[in-house]
Amino acid sequence: MHTQSFYPLIQVPDVESAAQFYEQHFGFSRIFSSDWYVQLRAVAEAPFELALITQHHETIPAAGRGPSRNVVLSFYVEDAASEQARLAAAGVPIVQPLKDEVFGQRHFIAADPNGILIDIITPIAPDPEWLKANS
Repeated sequence: MHTQSFYPLIQVPDVESAAQFYEQHFGFSRIFSSDWYVQLRAVAEAPFELALITQHHETIPAAGRGPSRNVVLSFYVEDAASEQARLAAAGVPIVQPLKDEVFGQRHFIAADPNGILIDIITPIAPDPEWLKANS
């Protein structure tokens, strides 16, 4: 298989409000929009996409319809601490505050209006003892 594109498709009750959230807080722009589906693209060195679909749309098999759950979207950024401050000031729920992980991440987790978790990560040096034990 030769993949030409890849993006998550998140099932939500209100695609318009979800799209506005990602546009406002994460810099996405619409590349396609209808009343039941919105495809977004973020501007970056390697552009990436996110799509939102109404949770009961007929193109989703009946057994798979419903709100997406237990999904974590990970974003790597230059400064997770400043992103946490920015998002918190904008009223975005921070469900796990900023912390440094021994395996080499400084991150926090926010939540979108549908409960989708958003892990904002900045790589840091791993703890030398952890690295030694896990090499």
